[in-house]
Amino acid sequence: MPDVPDVPDVPDVPGSPGAGSSGAMACATCGAVPADEALARLTWARGVENDREVWTCETCSRRHLRSIEGKLDSSWW
Repeated sequence: MPDVPDVPDVPDVPGSPGAGSSGAMACATCGAVPADEALARLTWARGVENDREVWTCETCSRRHLRSIEGKLDSSWW
């Protein structure tokens, strides 16, 4: 078997499993918590504001779609 090179440690990504965060996913707009986090990671919108990860549920994503696509800060919507 060939030698496998050492892989450098990868820092934790906020909100990812095993990261140093609380791990609870919640909508930054309405506070909704998904029943199934794995499904929510496919259907919710993920963004970064002020160097922190934020999630927006499907309902809020649809309601504020134009603002999100226009890259307006969530404080505007």
